[in-house]
Amino acid sequence: MSEIIDQLKVEMYTRFGIQPSDVQIVRSPYRICPLGAHIDHQLGPVTAMAIDQAVYLAFAPSGDSQMRLQSLTFDGNVQFDLNAVPDKQESDWGNYPRGAVRALQEQGHALTQGIVGLSAGKMNEGGLSSSAAIGVAFLLALEQANNINVTPEENIRLDQAIENGYLGLKNGILDQAAILLSRKNHLTLIDCESITHKLIPKSRAMPPFDILVAQSGLKEALVGTGYNTRVDECAQAAGLLLNAVGRPDQKPLLGNITQQEYNTHQDKLSGDIAKRAKHFFSESARVQKGVEAWQSGDLAVFGRLISESGYSSVHNYECGSEPLIDLYHILIETDGVYGARFSGAGFRGCSIALVDPSKSAAALEYIQNQYQQKHPQLAKNASSFTCQPDDGAHIQ
Repeated sequence: MSEIIDQLKVEMYTRFGIQPSDVQIVRSPYRICPLGAHIDHQLGPVTAMAIDQAVYLAFAPSGDSQMRLQSLTFDGNVQFDLNAVPDKQESDWGNYPRGAVRALQEQGHALTQGIVGLSAGKMNEGGLSSSAAIGVAFLLALEQANNINVTPEENIRLDQAIENGYLGLKNGILDQAAILLSRKNHLTLIDCESITHKLIPKSRAMPPFDILVAQSGLKEALVGTGYNTRVDECAQAAGLLLNAVGRPDQKPLLGNITQQEYNTHQDKLSGDIAKRAKHFFSESARVQKGVEAWQSGDLAVFGRLISESGYSSVHNYECGSEPLIDLYHILIETDGVYGARFSGAGFRGCSIALVDPSKSAAALEYIQNQYQQKHPQLAKNASSFTCQPDDGAHIQ
């Protein structure tokens, strides 16, 4: 961590002439979601952890209304005026700072001070919420430069506004909440309806584990996948169920249906929308069981529930591309793995697993070899690594 911070400060002076003592650093971590897959946008309960890999943003006030930004990850400069924010541009990393400015302004926050900034981090890797992480980073930097005090809960909504409004992605609050609220060695339980959370400490009885991240090599844009279609299908299922229980005017979200109401009226659903509802309600139940397993230190049960979540993602939510499904099967068959599933929307990016630390090295080698055999072209750009839970986003 210290190496990347030192590098960013040196580059801020080399590129922009800003003294290291005037540079501040936002560390915005990536996240995993052990349980609660694909239900945050339906107001379901979700669990999350921030990890010790992150996006970093070095910044300083620009002294005027100009945003002047570069990246160690992507080519090109991003420059615009706070008073004339351009619309979204396809495949442009500048969408994140532009979206952050728009989100703050639309919520009534006066921005008079732009920033000079330099980012670093693998923001194009899907599955770990890199887009939410960089969005949070720019929000925190802009708020700091403009002396704006914002609660974590408001920043969750602001970062969601970047993705829903500016980028056009119909996601919920899981990613933003995980990145902003998580704490090291805790499981973050998030109520997506109230935007409240509980930090559940790791039980003393729980064995040690590594988080294993296996990349697929797929990097297509998320909004070009079936993600938004799945959200629409959930809404269709919710609308039929709400009609059945006599609340047709309520917002069509599956979280507005009780488990008992679903049990009584699930026969009203058929086809794809029935599968989406089945995933929602079974996944909600897995979250509750998973919290109990975490609290008691039962890593075997916690891991089994993660794998069951992966199975439901494939067969009920039907969100996996072939490489991700293959990677999921490789992981659950790997010695030392407690449980595994896709991370993120499941159409690109990565799968995650919890693994016995004494078997992590062998597991990484096995996974790489097996994936190479199935998808040799993708495997060339697919790395695997282990990491640990860590604290949420903050300014260093």
